[in-house]
Amino acid sequence: MAIPIRRRRGDRQGRASFDLRRTSFGFALLALLVAGGGLALRAVWESAARHPAFAVIVALSLPALAVLLLRRRRRARRVAAAVTEAAYDIVDEGLAELDAAEAARAEVRPTAPEPADRPVDYARLDPYTFEEAVAGLCRRDGCADAEVVGGAGDLGAEVLGTTPDGRRVVVQCKRYGPTSRAGSQDLQRFGGTCYAVHAADVALVVSTGGFTEPALDYAEQCAILCYGPEELAAWSEGAAPPPWEAAAPAGQPDAGVSGP
Repeated sequence: MAIPIRRRRGDRQGRASFDLRRTSFGFALLALLVAGGGLALRAVWESAARHPAFAVIVALSLPALAVLLLRRRRRARRVAAAVTEAAYDIVDEGLAELDAAEAARAEVRPTAPEPADRPVDYARLDPYTFEEAVAGLCRRDGCADAEVVGGAGDLGAEVLGTTPDGRRVVVQCKRYGPTSRAGSQDLQRFGGTCYAVHAADVALVVSTGGFTEPALDYAEQCAILCYGPEELAAWSEGAAPPPWEAAAPAGQPDAGVSGP
């Protein structure tokens, strides 16, 4: 004969046995309640110290309150269960709002266009999307781990990746207008970090506005590849091999392409 199993009242239908994030929020809420209770007790204690008569009233009330709580244990358990249930509901609602906000941010985050058959006008992209597009080109041509790392403190590296033969690629992206070119100072700053800090085997600067002659001279001396709009378009459309296939060993002059 099957014996029915009686469910405990405290069990919640459909609640997971353990949720780290939810439990953390629960403990935080409990800590706030404990802290608030401590502050209230401290306020009562200080008031009692200033007003002895109030202290006597509190002292006489505490035993009566204790007796009342002992007699009302069952009711107290129900109240505690209700408070716990309400706390979990507050935590669940807070987590749901956080998840919804994260999903909304993910929907509005700009995405880089994947390399396609038709030409991409890289100069019309915003700087972040341009960096993502260059990282996408690197991944398309074999740097499976290429990712955007640019930001505050990036020390000149916007994209990092590894070529199929194990070389480290360090890319700086300059999304300039047609009348603005990457200059010698830009290349010097990148040259000071690409090898010494980022341990580049292939150092590449991609500029939608091209480069000045002094910048190209410096890049040739330091074995830095320079891709202007024409070189970028050829790479994107598959008319030219990826930059690292034209790169010489790090620190040696190469025969790579240098944009105007």
